[in-house]
Amino acid sequence: MKICVHGAGAWGTAVAVNAALNTAVGHEVTLWARDAAQANAISKGRENSRYLPGLALPASLGVRAGDIGQAHAGADLVIVATPMAALREQLIALRGCTVPVAWLCKGVEPALDASSPTSFGLLAHEIWAQVAPDLIAGVLSGPSFAQEVAEGRPTALVAASPHAAVRDALVDAFHGPALRVYANDDIVGVEVGGAVKNVLAIATGLCDGLALGLNARAALITRGLAEMTRFGLALGARAETFMGLSGLGDLVLTSTGDLSRNRKVGLLLAQGQTLAQAVASLGHVAEGVYCARTVVQRARGLGVEMPIAEGVVALLDGRVSPREAVASLTGRDPVPETVRAHGSRGSP
Repeated sequence: MKICVHGAGAWGTAVAVNAALNTAVGHEVTLWARDAAQANAISKGRENSRYLPGLALPASLGVRAGDIGQAHAGADLVIVATPMAALREQLIALRGCTVPVAWLCKGVEPALDASSPTSFGLLAHEIWAQVAPDLIAGVLSGPSFAQEVAEGRPTALVAASPHAAVRDALVDAFHGPALRVYANDDIVGVEVGGAVKNVLAIATGLCDGLALGLNARAALITRGLAEMTRFGLALGARAETFMGLSGLGDLVLTSTGDLSRNRKVGLLLAQGQTLAQAVASLGHVAEGVYCARTVVQRARGLGVEMPIAEGVVALLDGRVSPREAVASLTGRDPVPETVRAHGSRGSP
């Protein structure tokens, strides 16, 4: 199989390396970078020193530069490994592509008209339906840190798409000794999990940074899962998806793992850093920072209450301090432990 991975960040490099190392199936993998200088440096040094320093790239992995139109020529599978903010542009450029396409980004696009109360941000599959509905496409998601995938450590992911051809292509491309890929046709649920867990991870980082304890962390993750599920059900997802890898699995990893950029943001805010300082120190994109407001805005429009996400947005906007954000959650009135799709009250 000829696999084109477009986007030479940490995650794009990791999946390209993983596929290239799966020698049992003999994939031909090419990692495409938009910047020619970056591609040349990676190719010559056989290392992505900016995003995955110290990791030697396999000799079989090709590295090239160019636009995505050039990249998908002759490919059997195209992987879009750019941040959420670039997905719309990438899918437009892929119009007319006849082979399976999958994106790796997790988040929600900002509203195109931020001044309009009726405008809201879209999930990746909604962008796809809007700008390139003829593509045979889907998403590869689940609990995974790029560093561990690139190192070949055991990982399980979800290939989600309404098209069996996409699910099958992703399984064929990446399923191997160290990486297990499960197929799922609930793309809505998989994408909601991937987006909302980033927001909730900021909250758990805050909890850990304030040294509130493991009990508090467990409560926050559990109630966060309930928020995620309510939001997903309102958008048409299936409840069982949130108990799987892209829901509970990704939420636990991102909320507790030391490699989590979103959790790190919460930790740094708890230490007194400003949001600008926290984001600047990462060197990578923390999608939860960029999609938190959009998630909350859309939840309000759906009549879904998400108190933890609301608290994160208030913190990011500077309207409350870290301790005030926690106090706003712990001071809420008691409610039954239930999950409903619409108009439900949710305890933190």
